[in-house]
Amino acid sequence: MIPISKIMDAKARLSGIIQHTKLAFAPKLSQISGTKVYVKQENLQNTGSFKLRGAFNKIASLTQEERAKGVIASSAGNHAQGVAYSAKHFGIKGVIVMPEATPLLKVMGVKELGAEAILKGNNYDEAYSYALEYAKTHDLQFIHPFADDAVIAGQGTVALEMIEDQSHLTTIIVPVGGGGLIAGIAATYKQMLPNVRIIGVVAEGAPGMYHSFYQKEIQKTNSVRTIADGIAVRDVNPINFSYILESVDEIVKVDDEEIANAILYLLENQKLVVEGAGASVVAALLHHKINFKSNETLGLVLSGGNIDVTMLGNIIEKGLVRSHRKMQFCVTLIDKPGSLQGLSDLLSKLGANIVKIDFDRTSTSLAFGDANVTVSLETKGKDHQAQIRQQLQANSYAFIEI
Repeated sequence: MIPISKIMDAKARLSGIIQHTKLAFAPKLSQISGTKVYVKQENLQNTGSFKLRGAFNKIASLTQEERAKGVIASSAGNHAQGVAYSAKHFGIKGVIVMPEATPLLKVMGVKELGAEAILKGNNYDEAYSYALEYAKTHDLQFIHPFADDAVIAGQGTVALEMIEDQSHLTTIIVPVGGGGLIAGIAATYKQMLPNVRIIGVVAEGAPGMYHSFYQKEIQKTNSVRTIADGIAVRDVNPINFSYILESVDEIVKVDDEEIANAILYLLENQKLVVEGAGASVVAALLHHKINFKSNETLGLVLSGGNIDVTMLGNIIEKGLVRSHRKMQFCVTLIDKPGSLQGLSDLLSKLGANIVKIDFDRTSTSLAFGDANVTVSLETKGKDHQAQIRQQLQANSYAFIEI
């Protein structure tokens, strides 16, 4: 594992560059889990992610001659912004290769920091291969997002802050993509507080590290697909894999539905905007993927907050439907004055708020003189929706839920 002295050196280099982010008590998560839960808010870090720590430490560790050439990185977004920020700080050229599906927010974040953004490949691994070739042909210094000791040491400073703020934590839960964050955190804890349990969380759609960890040898996966783009890493790196086998106690998986639930939960209950990778640790807690004792104290690392606004909007809308706060149905009415008014009056008496109405009288499936009305409602929970269905049926409305 990375020596604690290297992590301490990284802390010194990062002084004045990063924020000492808050390790906040989470009362509702504590109540749900039956333990004490603290969340490390790296989503509020400069550039919106922990990645600045490793990127800056690596670039600061280069010689002046190496830095002068400029730097290049491949990233789904957070490492990109960390490298771009660091390149701007040192006044050097920065080039970032990002997968073509990278959220616009992260692409714009890189450009605003003065770096060149190149979109290439369907996933991180394809972008990575292109960046390596580009580094050779343009004589740039490649900054690896996770498989580099200086990068890992920088990420380990997250744990130094957690220990400083709450030395009594018994279990640390960390998102796992390439493994740099958990390798740095685990190295810090195992050398300073070796009895602390370190648990990693991967996305079910990017399970390479999970399967490799339990098979004790690297397992290949053909593709990745997950809303947690920050941990959407296909291939397992041998360096990080060896560190994880040495110092991590357990790895669990969460699926995209569980991650989306956690994003919405954090938004509503912690008032925090957290991207899929960071929310994965909360998903593991909410969906009971980890066993705890009642006297434990947990530290959850919310690794980043750079979520695409479109994705966040979709998660909110689907979450409102799943939690019975929105419903939509199509009802067939006689196309005459007053028909729509009658439906509207009924819904008003039931306390349902109409947010959208679509009216269709031209569908070939309709009888002449009929119209389909699609209604979107804000509702007050499962019982309220059941009452609406019952009253629609009682009043002889033919409807289909959408």
